[in-house]
Amino acid sequence: MTTGTSRLNLFRPSRPSRPSRWFRLAWIVPALVVASTLVVFAANGLSALPAVESFMRTYPGVSTQPAAVPLGIPTWLAWQHGLNAFFILFVLRTGWQVRTTKRPSIFWTRTNTGWLRTKNPPIRITLDLWQHIVFDSLWAVNGIVFYVLLFATGQWLRIVPTNWDVFPNAVSAGLQYASLNWPTDAGWVHYNALQLLSYFAVVFLAAPIALVTGLRMSPGLSARLRRFDRVFPLPVARRLHFATLIFFVVFIIVHVLLVLTTGARANLNHMYAARNDDGWLGVWIFAGSLVLAAAVWLGARPAVVRAVAARSGRIIHRTR
Repeated sequence: MTTGTSRLNLFRPSRPSRPSRWFRLAWIVPALVVASTLVVFAANGLSALPAVESFMRTYPGVSTQPAAVPLGIPTWLAWQHGLNAFFILFVLRTGWQVRTTKRPSIFWTRTNTGWLRTKNPPIRITLDLWQHIVFDSLWAVNGIVFYVLLFATGQWLRIVPTNWDVFPNAVSAGLQYASLNWPTDAGWVHYNALQLLSYFAVVFLAAPIALVTGLRMSPGLSARLRRFDRVFPLPVARRLHFATLIFFVVFIIVHVLLVLTTGARANLNHMYAARNDDGWLGVWIFAGSLVLAAAVWLGARPAVVRAVAARSGRIIHRTR
């Protein structure tokens, strides 16, 4: 028998179903295509203006370089680049897991014995955060080695602006990229001004900000650094940390896209094989690094991660 309430429900308009997340995301692709097309048309239109043409002749896209800039890319830098790409991939992956997991059910507590024994008891953290800290630590150690070698070998001159003309040249290079008239590619000798500023921002701004904000958010340190709450509150650190994550994601997407569309073989030889030719060694090393990253990505299943984490701490399961 139908009740009065159920009869009323028959005449109520049904609520429109919310579009799925993937449906909403699907609009991003055509929107990006349209926006990119408009940018290309606008850049070509600007580049055709006499004043802009004169500007681009004066500033072709390459900043004035110091005489002491080293030529070429050393082997250590190629290996550092490969390791950094590997570590940052999993730093971003685990960071996203930490941010998006609302109710974690697996936790890890460090074993407070041996050479890692501390006066204060260890703090319990989620297994996702443990993964993030592990890859962060590897990335930071690799970064320290990178900074030491960068300044010891003079390679810092390739990515640090030393002349004010870098800014108008960066605008010129940006217009060339946007109009699909690629700037002259001479990465073995020097980077164009936009590349130089981008690499400087990554190495000397984004990476330190990510490290400092990550340390500020660290469970063990944040509890002991209450005096910094006024000058560097945790919410500010979280927002900066997430903004840096987004910056790295955007940079990596654009960087990889340009590497593959502006002479992939030569670029990969520079970056992975430290060679200035059109051979295939850099491509094979790059392909091998992708296979390794995919294997680790697929192999880092919860059971495997728990087994590895259990070697240095106690795993705790919490029912949801």
